Amino acid sequence: MKKIAAVFASATLLALAACGEKPAEEANNAAVVENVVDNAAEAVENASNAVENASNAVENTANAM
Repeated sequence: MKKIAAVFASATLLALAACGEKPAEEANNAAVVENVVDNAAEAVENASNAVENASNAVENTANAM
């Protein structure tokens, strides 16, 4: 459950960070918008993987004790 909460927290922070950016001149270009969405999705997935890796490291450490 903590993994899911961390993923949603990461996604929320990424979304808030994206809102603070100034729009590019070509923001109306559909290809640019699609690329931004794809990049944001990749960033969320990467954050999710990082959280999962950290969780696994903690679990492995706990199991080693």
